[in-house]
Amino acid sequence: MQGSTGTSIINPAVMGKLAEYCQEFVSAPPFPHVVIEDFFAPDFAQALLDTFPAFERGNAVAESGELGGKSTVDKVRSLGAAYAQLDDAIKSPEFLQAVGELTGIDGLIYDPWYLGGGTHENRDGVALDPHVDFNYHPSERWHRRLNLIVYLNPNWGEDWGGNLELFRDPHVDSRPSRSVSPVFNRCVIFETSEVSWHAFDTIRVPPGHEGTTRRSVALYFYTKDRPAEQTASRHTTYYVKRQLPDHFHEGRTLSRSDVAEIRHLLDIRDSHIRQLYAENTALRKAQDRGLTGHLLYLAKRAYVRFRR
Repeated sequence: MQGSTGTSIINPAVMGKLAEYCQEFVSAPPFPHVVIEDFFAPDFAQALLDTFPAFERGNAVAESGELGGKSTVDKVRSLGAAYAQLDDAIKSPEFLQAVGELTGIDGLIYDPWYLGGGTHENRDGVALDPHVDFNYHPSERWHRRLNLIVYLNPNWGEDWGGNLELFRDPHVDSRPSRSVSPVFNRCVIFETSEVSWHAFDTIRVPPGHEGTTRRSVALYFYTKDRPAEQTASRHTTYYVKRQLPDHFHEGRTLSRSDVAEIRHLLDIRDSHIRQLYAENTALRKAQDRGLTGHLLYLAKRAYVRFRR
């Protein structure tokens, strides 16, 4: 298997430990996952880094015309030979079988559209709130089963932030159960489910490293079926705002930085509430338009009058 086209991009040392990684995956708290060092063959990982797309090439431009803090590219084959090789590999039966052996999940399906996946790049100051991902493919009847992320950040400092965080329950836990630094050629594979809460903390690039960004390749895999006890109604990505850090406790005297931190957290939560209200308003407007909206209006009117 190691010499096949599909798995030649994987480090041979990783291929020799699939059963061992599977044991780690299925038993890891807070939900099934595994962290693998030097996942890709060294030359291949370097080729991905060398031809990683410029930030401006991705979808980072906001409606205002300004660049935001996150850029993604999902047209992977357009990024050159190394990324075309990646695309060829991950859709091959050999690669899908290897990842299936590594996780214990059979029948994996590759997403040819890389919806939500592809190259990801985040700038200094960016963070990602705890969330569970959308659970079905947006256009197919496939269950989302795995996220496979490989980081492409040489010389990344442990205290630079951008750490992948895995939570048991972010509604009550202020700290993640596990935090993983996004260092070069480190791979994290985790099962996507209704409890696979994950995030990354704020990127804080130190002076002297201005312009350094957090880079990764994100690959998502699906299956046609999944166990009934793990199946839920279709939903989009569901976010939870972070809890107050543990250092805020009864009797603490707030410093100026404490107040700034609390205000920042409240601003984030208020922004999220405004976004939800805006989405609700947009849905109601769409609902009120057209024949369906008119019929719904008549039905509501009849119901209210009938109740009297």
